Amino acid sequence: QVQLVESGGGLVQAGGSLRLSCAASGRTFSGHFMGWFRQAPGKEREFVAAVSFSGGGTYYADSVKGRFTISRDNAKNTVYLQMNTLKQEDTAVYYCGTSKAGSSWYLSRSRRDDYDFWGQGTQVTVSS
Repeated sequence: QVQLVESGGGLVQAGGSLRLSCAASGRTFSGHFMGWFRQAPGKEREFVAAVSFSGGGTYYADSVKGRFTISRDNAKNTVYLQMNTLKQEDTAVYYCGTSKAGSSWYLSRSRRDDYDFWGQGTQVTVSS
């Protein structure tokens, strides 16, 4: 059974930083690219960042580019999201997901429907 467990969320002031972690189990971690998505109240779940199978490739939503960094450690089956210069609009529940088998990194990395397992989410709240 595939399990993803996020941690590291919390309350932070605008301009601050947080580091999210997502520990995966139940599948060959390095065989899937990983992504972070977020969902604010009343909004759809949106793409934040993705990291390729080996970690050598990354991709970001324009809204977080230059502020967030995604990385992965395949030896630990863990993916990270370093979030700097946080803004109030970053407030959301953050979810990590693992890609469906056979998904194309270039075509599917930001598409929610191409991820088949998700964690329970971790709340990030940025105050003014």
